[in-house]
Amino acid sequence: MTLYEAAILGIVEGITEFLPVSSTAHIALVSQLMGVAQDDFMSSFNIIIQIAPIFSIMLIYFNTLVQSLDIWKKLIASFIPTGIIGFLFHKQIETMFSANSIILWMIATGVFFLIIEFLYSKRGHSTAQLEDVSYKQAISIGFIQALSLIPGVSRSGSTILGGMFLGLKRETSMSFSFLLAIPTMTAASGYTLLKDYDSLSFNGISLILIGFVVSFIVGLAAVKSFLAIVGKYNFTPFGIYLIASGILFGLFGVEL
Repeated sequence: MTLYEAAILGIVEGITEFLPVSSTAHIALVSQLMGVAQDDFMSSFNIIIQIAPIFSIMLIYFNTLVQSLDIWKKLIASFIPTGIIGFLFHKQIETMFSANSIILWMIATGVFFLIIEFLYSKRGHSTAQLEDVSYKQAISIGFIQALSLIPGVSRSGSTILGGMFLGLKRETSMSFSFLLAIPTMTAASGYTLLKDYDSLSFNGISLILIGFVVSFIVGLAAVKSFLAIVGKYNFTPFGIYLIASGILFGLFGVEL
């Protein structure tokens, strides 16, 4: 892997991690197009650059996180269902990892986005602020987030859809989804690092640093842009994109 390739993958990670698309599929596609070897170093690289967007979210929502202990309690409550299910069934989940599974669930997520957006306009959404999110809603979103343990199901996509379905306004659902990434991605990345530590390679530390920094900067810009765009429009384009990209990935035989 070259510095240029590390930067490109950092850009892809920063853009796709919080968008309701499969970041795993997009990283795999771009790395294959560039001819990057899928070895132990690539596994290490992917794990580390996935941590960078967490810091982007913490910076964007710094005041909220510092000033509100209640939001932390709700985030932890929301994370617990995913953490327990992931811990108990991680071996079964790993056996589900395949190209067909990822592509299928990308398309399914796209369809769900179109359905939820249609239903969204047909019902009231009373939860307009983060502080208005109840513990019942938070825990329910946590159970829905557990669906993202299935390879191909976007974590942000499932939690945003879940929040909207449970009565959160679109922007509130996005914000809660982004914040929920802090405990979820920290736990997931930490667990993976500990579990696979012996097989990881950190020889190309400069490449990892480039990917990490680029992913952080791009993630910062992506989240701010995402909030601004979806605040004015809706998720229908993302639903269409997921369906189209899933079909294309299948037709071109992308190895995920």
